[in-house]
Amino acid sequence: MTASRPADFQDRSGLLEVPGAVSLHHGGTLGAVQVAWRLAGPAGAPVVAAIGGISADRNVFPVAPGEYGWWHTLVGPGNPLDTQRYRVLGFDYLGGSGQSTGPKAGGGAFQPVDSRDQALLLRLLCDHLGIERLHCIAGASYGGMVALAFAGLFPERLRHMLVISAAHRASPLSTAWRSVQRAAIRDGLARNDGPSGVRLARALAMATYRTRTEFEHRFDGAPRREGDRFVFPVEEYLFARGDDYARRYVPEAFLCLSESIDLHRIDPSALRVPATLVAVREDQLVPLNDMTELDRELGGPVSLHVIESIYGHDAFLKERDMLAPAFAAALDGERA
Repeated sequence: MTASRPADFQDRSGLLEVPGAVSLHHGGTLGAVQVAWRLAGPAGAPVVAAIGGISADRNVFPVAPGEYGWWHTLVGPGNPLDTQRYRVLGFDYLGGSGQSTGPKAGGGAFQPVDSRDQALLLRLLCDHLGIERLHCIAGASYGGMVALAFAGLFPERLRHMLVISAAHRASPLSTAWRSVQRAAIRDGLARNDGPSGVRLARALAMATYRTRTEFEHRFDGAPRREGDRFVFPVEEYLFARGDDYARRYVPEAFLCLSESIDLHRIDPSALRVPATLVAVREDQLVPLNDMTELDRELGGPVSLHVIESIYGHDAFLKERDMLAPAFAAALDGERA
């Protein structure tokens, strides 16, 4: 990857100390707010903010060999979001499990955080970095909600938004699933075992991210006997993912950002920033009807790309080739 870099490639990161107190959308304030960020790409190139689900962080693509990047399938040299042409800005969410201000394990509940609060911090981060106008926000899942919130609050600071598997509001059925996840975490915390709650919540979440077709293909094998019960292949997969997540994610941060998804509600008719939308026909969490409603009601120029994927909601992490046309439309197409 290093050989593919332009000569003027820069990799910068830091911790923004926000002066004063930050007023939150749902009431209350936070003092001493910090925002962890990373900006990488050719010096002076247009900046694209790349933001994803509640587990995403500032490390969007692997800059150094062997490095982690949560969106490595779509972002990097020669990828649909080409880091030879654009600088990519990532940040850790407020209220999350990264290095931005958020809850501490065992430290009690954090204040309610809205997608608009994340958008405000992104604007403050742009001010700090001297970015007058973002070329695009490429937002998937929760990140798409933040992109919509940013477009509503700061339209003059954004040329285009690419919104993947995110609508102007949460689907009530998806809120139902997430409510059960949060209840599992609260039950674990009440027993002084938050990670056990995260394990259950993540296992259930994984079942909603993917599709029936994928599960039937991968997990149709026979169960194995373990003592006095049977263990099913899909069960092993879900709880292995839950165990891994519980080792690295703060329970209270899961509660905060999961709730933030369900608090999200934007009036699309008030948004004028040009938009490229991507809907996944098999997405259980963000149904196609919600995306078509968003497409119909947005107040600015908009195009909707509908793809089909066995990965459902997780298609934004998996389907590079299917998503490439939407990235091209958002990055190279209509300008505000």
